[in-house]
Amino acid sequence: MKNSLSTRKTLSVSLAAFLACLSVHFGEFAIGKTPTVQRSETAADLVIYGGTSGGVAAAVSASRLGKSVVLIEPTGFLGGMTTGGLGATDIGNKRCIGGISREFYRRIFKHYQDPAQWTHETREKYFKGRTVNTQNEDSMWTFEPHVASIVFDQMLKQTDVQVVLNQRLDRKSGVRKNATAIETIQMENGNVFRAKMFIDATYEGDLMAAAGVSYHVGREANATYGETINGMQKVKTIHHQFVKPVNPYINPGDPTSGLLPNVMPPPQGSDGDGDHRLQAYNYRMCTTDVPENRVAWPKPQRYNELDYELLLRNFEAADTRIPWAPIWMPNRKTDVNNNFAFSTDYIGKNYEYPEADYPRREEILQDHEDYQQGLMWTLANHPRVPESIRQVFQNNGLAKDEFLDNGNWPRQLYVREARRLVSDYVMTEKNCKRIEIVHDSVGMGAYNMDSHNTQRYVTSEGLARNEGDVQIPTKPYPISARSIFPKKSECSNLLVPVCMSASHIAYGSIRMEPVFMVLGQSASELACLAIDHQQSVQDVPYASLQSRLQAAGQVLDFE
Repeated sequence: MKNSLSTRKTLSVSLAAFLACLSVHFGEFAIGKTPTVQRSETAADLVIYGGTSGGVAAAVSASRLGKSVVLIEPTGFLGGMTTGGLGATDIGNKRCIGGISREFYRRIFKHYQDPAQWTHETREKYFKGRTVNTQNEDSMWTFEPHVASIVFDQMLKQTDVQVVLNQRLDRKSGVRKNATAIETIQMENGNVFRAKMFIDATYEGDLMAAAGVSYHVGREANATYGETINGMQKVKTIHHQFVKPVNPYINPGDPTSGLLPNVMPPPQGSDGDGDHRLQAYNYRMCTTDVPENRVAWPKPQRYNELDYELLLRNFEAADTRIPWAPIWMPNRKTDVNNNFAFSTDYIGKNYEYPEADYPRREEILQDHEDYQQGLMWTLANHPRVPESIRQVFQNNGLAKDEFLDNGNWPRQLYVREARRLVSDYVMTEKNCKRIEIVHDSVGMGAYNMDSHNTQRYVTSEGLARNEGDVQIPTKPYPISARSIFPKKSECSNLLVPVCMSASHIAYGSIRMEPVFMVLGQSASELACLAIDHQQSVQDVPYASLQSRLQAAGQVLDFE
């Protein structure tokens, strides 16, 4: 996979390091080979593992503060979901977003001020009737994937960040610690990176886990943190639900025939019980209805019509809602999300993902891609889909000018939730409701407490039903500094701004791309203070961090 952010300003590297990166860049990991070039060691003040939006913000911040920074991304592209199709920014109250995160959206706004950037519609037509960009708004919150890549590229080019692509952490033995401090991390190809401070900015929390810190996967029981909307939620799952009776057995009405694919037996236990389940993942497709820029939906080689039998029966039961949520981006493109009972969320197929090894993760990624491509092909072509709905999907397709290095398909699976740190302070629904307010804020959350469905099951009445989707309003609330670093006894020089310490339901509110950028910058500021004063991240006085964050334009609270 080629990198869409092709130009980088990097620190000087040895010939051996250059050759190692070059060999990986041209695909050795993609075909499972082991590089044979000489291995290298690179030292920096700060090493960031994970080139998500939060990782990019952290790297830019530390470099601007004069620190040497290495940003390592396991894949060939930067930006995570922000460049991976999620152009419809979710945040709730945008007043919460400051610092480098706000700068990103201001740069998006500036990009679209240029009439030359509007190729399939005018700026005026796009904004006609919209409520955004009013009241002297200087930021723009909807954008095409390639534009996000351009903006991140510009931000990095204006720093001295060394970007390393296509290098994956050796998750079994790649973290070397001296007591509680990480000294070095090693990639699968043997390259070693030494730093005073480390940041794990991955969606999976791979560095965090390899460093031996505490974390959780799945939904906690309500009793764990005194919550009310964690754990199993059969009763409260009213969104994205079946609204017509649909039989989930292979032979309708015959339980002995077995259940259709991805339908489970009735869940055991009661609402509020904890379990291992994760909210569903999907790909946020960039689509268009412009004929000259439209690519027909591909039919995957491993297409299995039975995978979509429940969808077809749902239509035949008279649920004629169009099962997708396209949100319009500039130039007649969309960011497509899940919608209704059977849609782009691949419910129940991601449980293994957080802890899976790299080969198994690749299988899960391919399975999600096959499912979603097969879904779109079915909606556009299957004769049992109502003709009016087929016409909608025949009039739309993948955007021909996006994700050119990946067949116009998003490069990043939407990993909504994987591992979550368990630190000395765990953010919970009490924080999101402002019942409990922290006084060591490193940023704010404002989105609903939002979980997508976690399982699809058959009820005692023999009908299909989804479980896990809850959407509970919040008030803007501060996020604790203690939630972005581990317990001191476990690791003293690591920060975790993405897989931070929060319960499942609180993480559903925090896990927004602009917030990840906010937390990435705050983690970077904290790391730099720890370096300057030769302290552990846990020992940096909050007053010192607070003044730095305020000077950097971060919004810490406003009530």
